[in-house]
Formats: sequence, C-alpha cells, structure tokens
Amino acid sequence: MDLFNVYPINPINIVRAEGSTIWDVDGNEYLDLYGGHAVISIGHTHPRYVEALTSQLNKIGFYSNSIEIPIQKQLARRLGEVSGKVEYTLFLCNSGAEANENALKLASFHNGRKKVVAFSKSFHGRTSLAVAATDNPAIVAPVNATDNIVFLPFNDEAALRHTFATIGDEISSVIIEGIQGVGGIREASAGFLRLIRQLCDQHHSVFIADSVQCGYGRTGDFFSHDYAGVQADIYTMAKGMGNGFPIGGIAIAPQFKASFGLLGTTFGGNHLACAAAVAVLDVIESENLLENARTVGNYLIHELNKFDKVKEVRGRGLMIGIELPEELAQVKKDLLIKNKIFTGEAKPNVIRILPALNITKEIADRFLTALDERLK
Repeated sequence: MDLFNVYPINPINIVRAEGSTIWDVDGNEYLDLYGGHAVISIGHTHPRYVEALTSQLNKIGFYSNSIEIPIQKQLARRLGEVSGKVEYTLFLCNSGAEANENALKLASFHNGRKKVVAFSKSFHGRTSLAVAATDNPAIVAPVNATDNIVFLPFNDEAALRHTFATIGDEISSVIIEGIQGVGGIREASAGFLRLIRQLCDQHHSVFIADSVQCGYGRTGDFFSHDYAGVQADIYTMAKGMGNGFPIGGIAIAPQFKASFGLLGTTFGGNHLACAAAVAVLDVIESENLLENARTVGNYLIHELNKFDKVKEVRGRGLMIGIELPEELAQVKKDLLIKNKIFTGEAKPNVIRILPALNITKEIADRFLTALDERLK
C-alpha cells in the first residue's frame, strides 16, 4: 500500500527540532518561521512540554469520555484564566475542522435555524459543514451541501446589514476568522466585528469566532477577535493549542446549555492531548508570549514596510502576510532552498510568516536579512 498523496511536498525529511530550528536527515539546519501551518506555538520540543507529555504517557495516555478525566477540567480552568474567558465552558475535539463543525452545529441546536453567513476567501476546514462554509469550490464535494451557506464580501458592512435585514430571522450563525490565513492574511476590521456582534444580538443569531489559525496568542491577543472589544458566542481553536499534538476545542458562552447528545467525540480531550494543551498555556503565561508576539511582530511589520519591492504587509503580531509582485513569486521557494528558511504562502506571491510565539528579534533579523538578499 502507498500513500494517497494529496499534498505538494518539499523533498526534505525533517528528523529533529528545537525551538525555531529544525534539522533534516542529512544534518542540514533550517529556520522554521511557519511551524507547520501555525501549529508550533511555544517552539519545537519545549522542555516543559516534553516533560508534561512524557510524565502523562507514563501514567495513562488515553481513555474515552465515558470516565472522569480531571485534566480536562484543569485545561478548561487554565484556558479561562489565560484567555480571559473565565465564564465560558469548553468542549474538546481533535482538530480545527471539528471545532468549526461542532460550533456550527451547536449554534443550529441553540436557535433551531439553518442559514450560516460566511465570507469571501474564508477557510474553516474540510469536514462536511465546515467545508461548505469555506469559499473554495475546488475542495467542496457534491455531498457537502451549500444550500444553507450565504457568502458575503469580507469586511463589507453594507452587504452584511442588507443580508440581516432580508433574512435575519433565518440566520443561525455568522462565522468569521479574525485574520484570514489561507485567504491571504486579511484582517477583519474592528468595526466589522462589532457590527456582527450587534446584528447577531438583534436577530438572536450566534457569533462564531474562528480562531483556529489566528488565535491562541498568535496576534498578541489570545483570540485575534479580542482587539475589537467584543465577545463572540463561540470561539473555535486548534493548531497552536497543542503545539503539534492534535487537539481542538470550542469555548462556549454561558447562554448555551449542555445536554446529552448535543456533541460527542471519542478521542477529544484525551489525557495526552490535555497534558500538551495545559503545558502550552503554562508556557504562554510564564514566558509572557502574548507580549512577545506583539513586540517581535510589530518589529517585523515595521521593518518589512521598508522594503521597496514589498507591495503590502498585512496582519498583526506573528501572523504576517508579505505581498510581493507576481514576478517575485519564486522568493518563498528561494528562501527555503537558498537560505534554508521555512515560510508559508497564501498564494504564490504572498508569503505567510507564522513562527513560534517565542521567537527573538535576532531570529527576526535573520529572516529580514535573507529576504533582503532574495529581493536583490
């Protein structure tokens, strides 16, 4: 049997990692400024993280949710403390797609409605309802029904007002990324997020803040939507939550009442996953990584704006998009091959920077020097 290969793969076999440095099987050293799609939040093999997982594995790695798992409550408490969402409750799953799927389903259970408002260039996952709310027909199979999804232009307040004025009583939820990752590092404006909150309140719809890629401290706020000064009804999370161990979750506002059968999972919230997630929160708090994301992110954005050949710099904190002229679309590949620096892309000429939240100014300068070489 061979792999069902659906990804374009760089011919590099990474076998060791520490902090923001990774090594391939031949001993070549690379700088990781992508973290496997914004997953590595506290750096590779952080000692506190390794210790927590090793200790948990030596006790018990897994049992299903048919028993008490006290570390789940510990995770919920720590997440409330670090994020500021103390009054919310937590449902645990395994991935960002699952988190969004469960959030959309919970919203529909809550108000009995079917319509979902999503936005152009959105990406919410590859499961049935999440992918239907993703603005990419190439990954939406015929079985993924889109009849109940209403796509609107991103940050278009007039279109949002018109939609609610027309079908507001049918809208179950509005789902929006605080900063679109796959969509090109495009930030939802504070005014737009506030309008979503206002209209959802007026029409008893559910505001779902997709923080799978843009959350967990990446922007300098714990959830990227926080900078708008509004509270969402449900926050979805995954990627940076486990620093590489698969875990996802939804933080649920108090007006939602739990009951048997609403949501369910076999692997979600298992002992190992929770140990990883608790360790991540402990490191984020003890090492003041939200402040570091703001400081180093602001420095990077300021310096990147000095490059003549950079068309636009977008994002906040350590979620940064660098738009280059289309004729410079090879720069990302050159950074990897010639400078041994991993970055991401939103499209060939938009480089995505999604490093660990504990990167230093010195690491930022290494990237800036390399980018300067490539642009020259």
